[in-house]
Amino acid sequence: MASDPLDALRLTLMQEVLPVGLAVVERARRGGPRDVIEAFSAQADPLEQLRQEGEPAARQVRESLDRLQPGLGNPVMKVEVRDVPADDQPDLAAPALEAREREELQQALARIGSHLTQLEQRLQPEA
Repeated sequence: MASDPLDALRLTLMQEVLPVGLAVVERARRGGPRDVIEAFSAQADPLEQLRQEGEPAARQVRESLDRLQPGLGNPVMKVEVRDVPADDQPDLAAPALEAREREELQQALARIGSHLTQLEQRLQPEA
């Protein structure tokens, strides 16, 4: 959790309150007050159910806020980075892993190159 109380509040609002609120609004829009009340009477853990219902919409709101200003919707979390000493024993799976990663990288680069070619073709003025 964030060390700053305001950041902690914002994080709680974005992660917990926003999805529940959006689910309640959607239920009220869709079925009226009866549908909202039903959420609280039919479930063992109604807040968790509402949070799950509202999470897709809340994710979209957070992403929109991030497009407006990075870190506004999905708060940037502070992390501690430190070096981890490597083991003295060689990793026998490393060559196979490196080959697979190299192949995946080549495929991704080929895909990017193909998309760039398509983009260049679309941007060229037709004569």
